[in-house]
Amino acid sequence: MSKLRVGLLFGGCSGEHEVSIRSASAIAQALQMEENSHKYEVIPVYIQENGIWKAGELADQVLKQQTPSALQASGERWDLPAVASTIDVWFPILHGPNGEDGTVQGLLKLMQVPFVGSGVLGSAVGMDKLAMKTAFAQAGLPQVKYKGIQRDKVWSSPCVFPKLCDEIEEEIDYPCFVKPANLGSSVGISKAKTRSELETALDEAANYDRRIIVEQGIVAREVECAILGNEYPQASVIGEISYTTDFYDYETKYTEGKAELYIPAPLPDKIFKAVQELAKQAFTAVDAAGLARVDVFYEESTGQVYVNEINTLPGFTVTSMYPRLWEATGIPFPQLVDRLIQLGLHHHQ
Repeated sequence: MSKLRVGLLFGGCSGEHEVSIRSASAIAQALQMEENSHKYEVIPVYIQENGIWKAGELADQVLKQQTPSALQASGERWDLPAVASTIDVWFPILHGPNGEDGTVQGLLKLMQVPFVGSGVLGSAVGMDKLAMKTAFAQAGLPQVKYKGIQRDKVWSSPCVFPKLCDEIEEEIDYPCFVKPANLGSSVGISKAKTRSELETALDEAANYDRRIIVEQGIVAREVECAILGNEYPQASVIGEISYTTDFYDYETKYTEGKAELYIPAPLPDKIFKAVQELAKQAFTAVDAAGLARVDVFYEESTGQVYVNEINTLPGFTVTSMYPRLWEATGIPFPQLVDRLIQLGLHHHQ
């Protein structure tokens, strides 16, 4: 039986370029283990930071996390490598803008070839925090208070900006979190506890995106649930993150030893099941497919759970929660990537 040719698409034009390489490296190893080695042939396709697609030796070198012989090789954007026409199924592992926001998913859709993960709609809604929260609200899912803001309100006249801050203080109050709507991995996120911190945080977020979200800060435990499936999604065991920083920022997330992960999370059985159910509802609300990680707040003082956000293309690095949650649930890494490919094929059909 001939092997399926899996186009492992990684790199990309976002601030999470290096994380994507680390995720792709782990997936490539898993596809060459156990039964996977007899089912799949891995074809690495690397998108440079300048948007040029490369396959062959350069992609292999980057995938092995070696210094490539030709850094940022020249070429034309979207001039796909010849090997792209031979791919049976794509496995995009591109984090952040231009990777998990529906853009590359639209391109793969136009190729009419199966791919792993959510389609254009699920990816786009899952990436834009304001659109995501609107979808959650429409589905009746519990959330903390939030307010959407446009960049032009932040970078406006000296008369408008103070009024905006007044509105935030009245509607949200402190502490609050200020986030760009369309960036992943905690990039550009700030915690504000005073008026001056709020002003700085809004300006910082506006540097990254024209859409900004301000969320109420609450005293809660941060737990995560991994989802696997299409029409009938499965929920993993729950994991919990513990850290000493003000919030789960980029450095904490991707540096070993900066955060403690508890899998499974020590939660009451009722809360454990409530988080799993909420995660599945969030997955359906944005029309996700294949995989997602859903972040949830558990407020112990009230027993309330709130959906925070969904990540439709979570990390697959050695420190990433998604594969670790499924391993704890009984699906080892090699089986997990096999399941994801099969789900991608099924979703295409």
